[in-house]
Amino acid sequence: MIMKPSYPLSLYFTYGEAVASQTAARMGIDNEPRDKRILDNILATASRMDNVRSLLGVPVIVTSWYRCPELNLAIGSKPTSQHSQGVAVDFVAPRYGTPREIVTRVRDEHVLYDQVILEYPDSPSGGWVHISFTATPRLQALVIDRAGTVAFA
Repeated sequence: MIMKPSYPLSLYFTYGEAVASQTAARMGIDNEPRDKRILDNILATASRMDNVRSLLGVPVIVTSWYRCPELNLAIGSKPTSQHSQGVAVDFVAPRYGTPREIVTRVRDEHVLYDQVILEYPDSPSGGWVHISFTATPRLQALVIDRAGTVAFA
């Protein structure tokens, strides 16, 4: 099912944000979901991301959401990545604060997430937030940096 990029998924997010990928565009990869189940996941994730956006009170910039299998492979991600199911979003919200501050807020406000991960805070950009949503949330708050994965403190 192909939708227009401006098609609203929820109050704050569009279909274009869910499927956008500079890597896919550069490599000529069609990053459109081909499965209704994945599109349903993207819609549910958009609704949950609305809650995150409302909690933060500022716009969030999506850097990665859905990744088709070809894109997922091209960027070296695991086949089990939650992005490939449309249930994970990487984002930043510069007007709110650092990714660490965002992860702390999401964790402390008891958002029903599966994982919220502070990814690569030791990078020059300060990293980004990865959040995923599942039917049975594990409420894992983690940090991934060059040294590996640890529980968020």
